[in-house]
Amino acid sequence: MAKEEYKMGQNQYGKQEGPSAPGMSGSTEKAQNSKGTWGKLLRYGKKYWIPVILALIFAVAGTVFTIIGPDKLSDMTDIITEGITPNTEKLEEISGEISENMSVNMETVMGAISANLSDPNAVPEEIEVNGSTISAEDQMETVSLFSGLDMNDNEAAMQAVNNLPESVKSALYTDITVDGNVIPGEDQIEMMELFSEMDSDDSDAMLNMLDELPASIYDMVEPKIDMDGVIGIAILLIVFYVLSAVLSSGQGIIMATVSQKISKRLRSDISTKINRLPMSYYGRTSTGDILSRVTNDVDTLGQSLNQSVGTLVSSVALLVGSLVMMFATNWIMAVTAVISSLIGFALMMIIMSRSQKYFTSQQKALGEINGHIEEIYAGHTVVKAYNGEAEAKRTFDKMNENLRVSGFKSQCLSGLMMPIMSFIGNFAYVAVCVAGAVLAKNGTITFGVIVAFMMYVRQFTQPLSQIAQGAQSLQSATAAGERVFDFLDAEEMEDESDKPALIKKAQGRVDFEHVRFGYDSDKVIIKDFSAKVKPGQKIAIVGPTGAGKTTIVNLLMRFYDIQGGKIKIDGVPTDKMKREDVHSMFCMVLQDTWLFEGTVRENLVYCTPDVSEEKMRNACKSVGLDHFIRTLPKGYDTVLNDQVNLSQGQKQQLTIARAMIADKPMLILDEATSSVDTRTELQIQNAMDELMKGRTSFIIAHRLSTIKNADLILVLKDGDVIESGNHDQLMKKKGFYADLYNSQFEQAS
Repeated sequence: MAKEEYKMGQNQYGKQEGPSAPGMSGSTEKAQNSKGTWGKLLRYGKKYWIPVILALIFAVAGTVFTIIGPDKLSDMTDIITEGITPNTEKLEEISGEISENMSVNMETVMGAISANLSDPNAVPEEIEVNGSTISAEDQMETVSLFSGLDMNDNEAAMQAVNNLPESVKSALYTDITVDGNVIPGEDQIEMMELFSEMDSDDSDAMLNMLDELPASIYDMVEPKIDMDGVIGIAILLIVFYVLSAVLSSGQGIIMATVSQKISKRLRSDISTKINRLPMSYYGRTSTGDILSRVTNDVDTLGQSLNQSVGTLVSSVALLVGSLVMMFATNWIMAVTAVISSLIGFALMMIIMSRSQKYFTSQQKALGEINGHIEEIYAGHTVVKAYNGEAEAKRTFDKMNENLRVSGFKSQCLSGLMMPIMSFIGNFAYVAVCVAGAVLAKNGTITFGVIVAFMMYVRQFTQPLSQIAQGAQSLQSATAAGERVFDFLDAEEMEDESDKPALIKKAQGRVDFEHVRFGYDSDKVIIKDFSAKVKPGQKIAIVGPTGAGKTTIVNLLMRFYDIQGGKIKIDGVPTDKMKREDVHSMFCMVLQDTWLFEGTVRENLVYCTPDVSEEKMRNACKSVGLDHFIRTLPKGYDTVLNDQVNLSQGQKQQLTIARAMIADKPMLILDEATSSVDTRTELQIQNAMDELMKGRTSFIIAHRLSTIKNADLILVLKDGDVIESGNHDQLMKKKGFYADLYNSQFEQAS
C-alpha cells in the first residue's frame, strides 16, 4: 500500500480517543471535521477512484443531454406554433406582389386612358390594355374616380380601386406567379375586396377572412405543420433522453457497487481492528457503541455514498447547465429566474448550518442507546433480580428522549427543504411566466422560448432541492464517517509480525521480576510483584478482591503490557515474543463462560485442529458432561442456541473440557469451578489434577479449600506478594493467608 493511502491505526489527523460508553469516563469528540473525514474516506477508497470518476462523468454527461432537451423542445414548439396559424408573412408577400403589379399596371392603364382622352375635340374610343377592352364610358368613370383623390390616403385609394369598372380592374390585376404558383387576376380582385371589407382590429374577422381567400392564395398561406421537422426533433429528443437514462443508470450501478464494496471493506476492517485494539480500549467503550459503528454508521456512510454523491454531481451539473442555457436563450428571463431562486439558496444554507450538530448528536445518541440495550439485555437476570427494571427504563427513556430530540430537530430541519424549495420553484414559474408574457407581447421572444424556460426553471430549481437533500445526507455521512474512522484510527497494539518464534516448546518456567502495572498511569495496581514458578508447578494466586489476581493473569497472557519489570517464560521476556505465541502456550478457563452458536462439538474443539473423537469424549467424561451431551437430540452435533438451555454449571463444564482438549503447556484457571456443585467440582478437580500433571498451572481461587494441594500459593494484597509457600507452610505462619483460610471456615460454620 502506498504511503499516502489510508491505513488502520495510522491517524493522520492527530491522536483521537475512542468514544466513551454511557456512564464511563472519557472524551467524545463531535463530528465537526468534515474535511478531515472525507479526506480519510477518499484515501480509504483510493482503489475505486477510477470507477467513481467514471460514474461522475456519466452523471454529468446524462445531465447535459437532459439540459439540451428544452432548447430542442423550444424549436419544436416554434414549428408547431407556426404550423397552426396562417402564414401571414406569405400573405404579406403576396399582397406586396399584387400591389407592385397593380401599380405598374395602373401607370399603363392611366397612361393609355389619358392619351385617348387628351383631345377634347375627338370622340373617345375603346382601348385595349393588358388584354382587356376598356370602353369610353369606363375610361371616363375611371378618370372621374381618381380626380381629386388624395393618393396618400390608402383607404380612399383602395376604395376607388374597388369601384373601378370591371374592364379596368381586369387590366390592373393581371396574373402573377409567387413561388411557382399562378394567382389569376380574378383571385387577386377577390382578395383585395375581402381586405377592404375587413376590420384590421378584429382578430376573429381576420381569421374568418383568411378562410374565404381564393384557393390559389389560401393554398400558400393555410396552416401547415412541418411534420418532418417535428419528427426529426422528436427523434433527436428521444435519443438524448435515452442516452441520459442509460448514463444515469450506469452511474447508479457503479456507485451502488462501489458503495457496497467500501461498506464491506469497512466492516471487514472494523472486524480486524477489533482484534488489534488493546484491552484497555474495551474498558472504556461499550460493546453496543462498537456494534453501532459496524452497523448503523457504516450503513449510513454507504447509503450516502450511493445516493448523495452522484445526485449532488448531477444536480450541480444540471444547475450550472440550466443557468448557462437560460442566459444563452434570454438574459432577462434568466435574471428573473435566478433572482426568484436566490432566496432558496439563502434558506438552504441557513438550515444546513443549523442542522449539522443535530445529525452529529443523533449518531452519538444512537450509539449510546445501542450500548445501553446491549448492556441491559446481557444482564437481564441481574436487572430482574434487583428489580432494576424501573431504573433501566428511566435510563433508556432519557437516552431515547435525547435521540428523539436530536432526531426530530435534524429531520424537521431536513424536512423543511422540500416545501421551501417547492415554493421557490412555483414562485420562479410565476415570475418567468409574467416576464415571458411581457417579452412575447413586445415581440422580443417567441412562445417556444417561454416553453423552454418553463422547463429550464424546473431544471434550475429541482437541483436546489436535491442539493439540499444531498447535503443533509452528507452531513449524516460525515457524522457516521467520523465515528467509523475514529474507531479505525484508534491506537493499536504494536505490530509484532517481525518477531521470531523464540520458544518452540514451552517447558513452563515463569519468572515475575519486579512487575509494575496500572490500568491508568496515575493509579498503580501491581506495584512490585516478583515470583519464580518452576515447570510443572501448580501455582495458586489468592487474595482479597482488588488485590490484582486477575491482573497478574492478564499480564501473563499479554492482554496488557507491563509498565515496569519483566515477565519471562523459559527465560525469554514475554515482550520479546509475539502475543500469539504467548497465547498459544496457555489455555484458559474463566469464571465467565463463553459459548458461541454452533454445535457442541464445534464449541469443544474451538481453534484446536485434528481433535479425535476419543479425546473429545474422554475430556467430557472427565468433567462429567458426556452423559448429558448424549441425552441431547443430536448428541455432540446438537446446535447450542436459544432452544437448548444449559445451566451455568454445564456451560462451565463445557469450557473446562475445551481447555482439556486444547492440551496446552500451561493452564490458567480463573475461579473455574465457581459455577458447579460440590460433587461436580470434586469430579472436575480430580480431572484437572490429572491434566495439570507436568504442566505449569495458575489458579485464581476464592475458595481456598480448592488449592490446598497447590505447589506454591502466592498471597497478594494491594498489588504485592506478601506471602508465598504451600498451604501447610502458610498456615504455620499464621499470617494473612491463615486468616483468609480460617475466615472462610468460620463463615461456613
